[in-house]
Amino acid sequence: MGGISLFSDSIHLNLQNPASYSKLKLTTFSIATTANSLKIEEGSQTDNIKFSTIDYIGIGIPLKKLGIGFGLKPLSAVGYEIQNIEDNIAESLNGRGGINTSYISAGFNAYKNLSVGVTLNYNFGDIENKNLIIQNNIERSSREINNTNIRGFTFDIGLQHQFEFKKKYTVKTALSYSPETSLNIDNDRQLATIVFGSDGGEIIIDSNDAITTSSEIDFGSKINAGIGIGQDRKWFAGLEYVYQSKSDFSAINFNNNIDLDFVSSNQIKLGGFFIPRFNAPRGYLKRIVYRAGLRYEQTGLEYKGESIDEFGISFGVGLPAGRLFTNINLGAEFWQRGKTTNDLIQENYFSFFVSLSFNDLWFQKPKYN
Repeated sequence: MGGISLFSDSIHLNLQNPASYSKLKLTTFSIATTANSLKIEEGSQTDNIKFSTIDYIGIGIPLKKLGIGFGLKPLSAVGYEIQNIEDNIAESLNGRGGINTSYISAGFNAYKNLSVGVTLNYNFGDIENKNLIIQNNIERSSREINNTNIRGFTFDIGLQHQFEFKKKYTVKTALSYSPETSLNIDNDRQLATIVFGSDGGEIIIDSNDAITTSSEIDFGSKINAGIGIGQDRKWFAGLEYVYQSKSDFSAINFNNNIDLDFVSSNQIKLGGFFIPRFNAPRGYLKRIVYRAGLRYEQTGLEYKGESIDEFGISFGVGLPAGRLFTNINLGAEFWQRGKTTNDLIQENYFSFFVSLSFNDLWFQKPKYN
């Protein structure tokens, strides 16, 4: 649904706004994955890449007016391999790793139709960047490895409110806020001269002791506001705006390109769903949830003064499966990042999403022995 986060119900997890956990009526376990097909364009050159990711693993538990949740999700990912050959010199750049987030959330019904919630996140991960320089007629090659260890806490606050309009429609509003925060990092940098073995492995001839420095990276504050209208179990449409202040990641080794700049980011998201008839006794297609959305984002990244923007359009369905409240959610998004002008790279994605949501009633007091 374009990534909107203001809609919540009793059988799905909403990881973007912790106030949503107060809506849960059943214990919910959910896992999601995405398969991506990427086409990269630079001038007249193109390349195609396919990769898959785990989006999140989470569980939510209702406890009367209070709902809690916990799980694991990725915050960022690094993965690239670039080779450049000019004259007698070949250069290879490789990167891997990323930051993951383990979280615990709680949301409760504070007053009538007003819910509030908070999420505590622990962020952790390692990023490795390696640079190899090989020159003809020189036996030894040069190697530089930068390892970055990242860790630290962040938290989010969320509000959700709803009210009836003309006794027929439900208006939902949502607000979430993440304050500015810093994560601790340790950078290790090692330089070495190497030769390649017969199997292609790297054999160190000479190296220096790893140089370790400690610093911080700064995440800007983030605010998300949305409003939507719909009819319960029939349809819903919502609009959201997201603003994040400037972040600073320059303390990470290998991330200090003079042409690169971080600025504030903006997102606009529009999405919704339609259910022909959620309780149709016959006709499976009538009980399917049909979803669609679009989004536009200024990512907060600029290269040589050019903003790197994204635009995407998405479609999906929610399929009732197995037991009454267990469902499978399928989705697809076509989206684009960047452009080919001014020496930039354009990325064209097709992403296919699959999430499984398992629901059951836990902690039910038995009425019969």
